[in-house]
Amino acid sequence: MQTLLKLIGLLLALSCIAIAGFMWIYNEPDRPVVELVERWTDEHSQFINIDGMQVHVNDQGPKSDPVPLLLLHGTSASLHTWNGWVDEIKKQSPQPRRIVRFDMQAFGLTGPHPNNDYSIQSYANTVRAVMDALNIEKAIIAGNSLGGYVAWATAVIFPERVDRLILIDASGLPFKAKSIPLAFKIASSPVMSAILGNTLPRFVIRQSIENVYSDNSKISDDLVKRYFELTLREGNRDALEQRFKQTQANDFAKRVSEIKQPTLILWGEYDNLIPVALGDEFNQLIPNSELIVFGKLGHVPQEEDPYQTVKNILSFID
Repeated sequence: MQTLLKLIGLLLALSCIAIAGFMWIYNEPDRPVVELVERWTDEHSQFINIDGMQVHVNDQGPKSDPVPLLLLHGTSASLHTWNGWVDEIKKQSPQPRRIVRFDMQAFGLTGPHPNNDYSIQSYANTVRAVMDALNIEKAIIAGNSLGGYVAWATAVIFPERVDRLILIDASGLPFKAKSIPLAFKIASSPVMSAILGNTLPRFVIRQSIENVYSDNSKISDDLVKRYFELTLREGNRDALEQRFKQTQANDFAKRVSEIKQPTLILWGEYDNLIPVALGDEFNQLIPNSELIVFGKLGHVPQEEDPYQTVKNILSFID
């Protein structure tokens, strides 16, 4: 018995040493936003003071466009998830369009909300505030994943501000995921977050992206670097933990059928996070909607195949 206890003690000690070594090797402290601005902004970027946050906004195209396109990213992503769409819309659209996108609170260069408010109401308020700041009366709002949830919630709460909706693998209805990205599992577990602290190996980021892509050959080192560095923006990791607590359980899903705007629903057939069955459910609940399913694409079809997804939305937005 004494020998067994010694063995257990030795194994625990070795485990503690291994964990400590892992945390030391992969320790990544938060990075001040000023260190990230130069790399992750361009000539179309600006920072708008909204509700105590400096919201990173990218605004391109003619300001005379009467109904701009407003793009909302998903959890742990940023406005850069729409880079391919911006390029393809410029190429494919028969007319110039104003395209606005921004980093929502808890993500990208915007970072945490000063009051840790990550409710869907708060996100919808931010959408309206960005539109007000840019003098946009009404927009076509497109959103992916969490951004899709925020898009349709904005259409319900502020219907006068939304002309049409594009929901891309949107959340907001109850579902059971086939596979959850590792980074999400860590952020949604207070115990794991507390143990790991500032530990963030790049392979965790890559594995999480692989979880939402169908074709992993499209995942470049530059893509991983973008997600990695913007995750390290000071406050984003703590904010993500709070976001999961505040937007997981709610009764807002009951209001989907209140959406009256014309709605285009896009879904990746191989979405392992939010199953395509939810696309069918949105299509049934929203009176004036159409569903398009993309074979061989995953949870972020706008990022995996911007050419094909834009091709399918042009008649809707034009």
